[in-house]
Amino acid sequence: MFHVNKAKNVQTLILGVFSLLIIIVGLHIWFTTKSLLRIEDGYQAVFLTNGQVYFGEIVKQNRHEVYLTHVYYLQVQQPLQDTPNQGKDIPVQPDLSLVKLGNELHAPKDAMFINRDHIVFIENLKDDSKVVKAIESHQQTQ
Repeated sequence: MFHVNKAKNVQTLILGVFSLLIIIVGLHIWFTTKSLLRIEDGYQAVFLTNGQVYFGEIVKQNRHEVYLTHVYYLQVQQPLQDTPNQGKDIPVQPDLSLVKLGNELHAPKDAMFINRDHIVFIENLKDDSKVVKAIESHQQTQ
């Protein structure tokens, strides 16, 4: 009778360890997939830790990186000299322009892999967003 209880205890222990392993693997899969953005059709804004924002379409992603295509970014152009503002202390707003990736000196391709460690957050953009409208306008002229 002692051997039967011992065998039953070993079976219970093995079953418990196996169940615990299944729970751990399940939780790991749930947490890693839950942390990934649910990609919608259209454009996304990717905000980086260095303050840069890239706009484009996320076509692939995993836990380590995001693959962005049709990439644009904002370029800030500060006035070269102060302009008079009729004696008022109104700050001069910098000019923002949307720039297509690929025309830089090093001639990058129109896609980028972004390390997830450098991403602060990602937003899906609405179809009527000013950025989306500017991108669509640029694409129609090309």
